Amino acid sequence: MTDDKAAGSGQSRAMTLAPLPAQPADVPWPTEAWPEGALPANLQRERFDALLAQAFEGDGVGATHALAIVQGGRLIFERYGEGFGPDATYPSWSKAKSITQALVGMLVLDGKLDIHARAGVPEWQGEDPRAAITLDQLLRMSSGLKFVEDYVPGHVSDVIEMLFQSGKEDVAHYAASQPLEHAPDSFWSYASGTSNIVARIAGQAAGGDLKPYMWARLFGPLGMTSPIPKFDKAGTFIGSSYCYASARDFARFGLLYLRGGMWDGERLLPEGWVDYARTPTFQQEGVTEGRYGAHWWLDIAGPGSFSANGYDGQYTVLVPDLDLILVRHGATPLDKKDALKAWVGQAVDCFR
Repeated sequence: MTDDKAAGSGQSRAMTLAPLPAQPADVPWPTEAWPEGALPANLQRERFDALLAQAFEGDGVGATHALAIVQGGRLIFERYGEGFGPDATYPSWSKAKSITQALVGMLVLDGKLDIHARAGVPEWQGEDPRAAITLDQLLRMSSGLKFVEDYVPGHVSDVIEMLFQSGKEDVAHYAASQPLEHAPDSFWSYASGTSNIVARIAGQAAGGDLKPYMWARLFGPLGMTSPIPKFDKAGTFIGSSYCYASARDFARFGLLYLRGGMWDGERLLPEGWVDYARTPTFQQEGVTEGRYGAHWWLDIAGPGSFSANGYDGQYTVLVPDLDLILVRHGATPLDKKDALKAWVGQAVDCFR
């Protein structure tokens, strides 16, 4: 897939993406174990230590359970909160959306999916206007489907209804049954239901069961041994929210994207797929959540950075100009979400 072919109709194309760094020739790939390295000499150490104290000893950004930093393909820093460690598995929450995007890319590479074709969702048949929605529009959160993404108990919330209440046994059907609120490709709205529609499409393209495909094509080749993906009773990967893994394995997944979809000489994602993930999607005026690509967030650690973000403060942040990956897991309440995002940017800035 060329960069031009990967481009979606709803994205901003007139831009230059930061180059993705290659794996250093003298650094082994972390398929078996992470090669380790030292913190760089130019690290702003006093500032970095103060941020660590804030994350692990204070309460300004909530409780931090795990922090892992990779630079130049080497694990250079790792710290865990009390009761946690490198063998623990941590919730992905919405970081699973970026894993779903990777699985779609692999199915594109296999010739089993076309992101610019109509999504072919069974709930959308005949003259139903939703039938015009493409997989690209779903990946860019631009389908136009109604979906209320609210995490406050007692509020009207489609995501809570889908994950924990009437929709939990068939999350994709719940999401696909929502009506259109906007014309496809005209309005951006972050929606976990969208990701579960995509995950069901991926499962169907993989032959009806996505689990063996995940292990054969993604987790296995990267040496990710800890992932625990969750499926609903209908057999759909709950790709909006549920793939537990260790911090080191989330870093392996991040390295696949930081290396442009290559792993130890093998192309696992289509050429241009990572650029597709990190190219901004059109957003209407008034959006406050930040820029978005295709199931990846943009700019949390400065221009050119992109990240898999999850509820409660789960992050895998990729910074191409520093060849750096930052993985953070913890429990951050909603009222401290912005403080944590600022903390992530400041922590990365210590390496500049």
